[in-house]
Amino acid sequence: MKLGLIALSGVRAHNPELTRLGLTLPGFVDRNRIIASLPSLALLTLAGMTPPSFEIEYIELPGEVGDFPLGDFDAVALSSYTARIKDSYRLADCYRAAGVKVILGGLHVTSLPAEAMRHADAIVTGEGEPVWLELLADLQAGNLKSIYDGRSHDFSLDDAPMPRFELLEVDRYNRLTVQTQRGCPYRCDFCAASIVISAKYKLKPVGKVIAEIRRIKEIWPRPFIEFADDNTFVNKSHCKKLMRALATENVRWFTETDVSVAEDDELLGLMRDSGCAQVLIGFESPVLSSLDGLERRANWKAKQLDRYHAAIRRIQDHGITVNGCFILGLDGTDAGSFDNVFEFIRASGLYEAQITLLTPFPGTPLYERLRRDGRLIKEDAWELCTLFDVNFQPSNMSVVELESAFRDLATRLYSAEFTNERRTRYHRRLIDVHRTHHPFKES
Repeated sequence: MKLGLIALSGVRAHNPELTRLGLTLPGFVDRNRIIASLPSLALLTLAGMTPPSFEIEYIELPGEVGDFPLGDFDAVALSSYTARIKDSYRLADCYRAAGVKVILGGLHVTSLPAEAMRHADAIVTGEGEPVWLELLADLQAGNLKSIYDGRSHDFSLDDAPMPRFELLEVDRYNRLTVQTQRGCPYRCDFCAASIVISAKYKLKPVGKVIAEIRRIKEIWPRPFIEFADDNTFVNKSHCKKLMRALATENVRWFTETDVSVAEDDELLGLMRDSGCAQVLIGFESPVLSSLDGLERRANWKAKQLDRYHAAIRRIQDHGITVNGCFILGLDGTDAGSFDNVFEFIRASGLYEAQITLLTPFPGTPLYERLRRDGRLIKEDAWELCTLFDVNFQPSNMSVVELESAFRDLATRLYSAEFTNERRTRYHRRLIDVHRTHHPFKES
């Protein structure tokens, strides 16, 4: 039986002004090219546990669905961002019309299973690993069920399969992804990350992470790794073990985390020595009123604001650049608050910055709140979930004012002049820090 694993990638903003500025998912300028070229780790992971009785082909579809040849498959499993879910549905409908069985899963499908079921022979909700073998057995037996719910199983990352990295044309990528953990203990209003898939915070054993990196190195001797985690350094003890193991692997890597990583000098040193090039941190806003209540469990985000500047300095003084993320259009902000973001980025010395628009993804508290309050412009406009298109009524400005202020900030922030200024400041400070800790002594 031939199984196609098809990832729909390459999301682009619908706002023509932003498109002309070169902004695509998830942020802008440099980062857009990186994300567009990341493979689907979910599909590669499922491939890793697929029996040899299946012939597997992995395909990425960054372009239009209408130009895509369907190929000769008995069944296909499709993966996509929410912003391309309608493309995924169109492709699924084409396959089903051709008599090919279609399987859909992921964040969007888990959030809106009834919608997805209209376009699939089977859907997977929650984590895919605990139900994949059952699904494949049913597929071969001609007895496919309509829903396979991974949330009804207690899956441990101790049992995580080895992803089939060898299915990739590795020359297409500038980095490959490895997951070291799943979930996040925080509950942010806007977050559409893996807490939708798995409510529990889980750690993958260090040995399994290193084994995956070594498998990647078999096809790419000196890879750049992106850890596909929501928040890598929640468990500091576990991550220190991981950093020590990474130190001998000769890889460079990137991940997402929070400001608490700056409080542990030992951890920062281990990150630097193990090859950490950059961390992405969601600061969201430099204004307390817009942070208040954003994290729903303990208001954690708002409590960190006073630490932002010091955290950035301490991380970057270890030679690890910080990519600071900011969400524009948060409740309580107006068009004038965009200047606060620009000035914060300038004053903090951030090496890189990412700005996005507040986006109501399905399955998030934000989406339900805006829907309940009548502030969604269109309830099922999933194609606008690009992080650069507005699909809600802001609290203190019009949609046009939000779009205009965002565009103006992007123009200033990503100008060659300001980008060079940020990076030059970083390198000069790093030289000063090195001189302070390693002063030249005349003989």
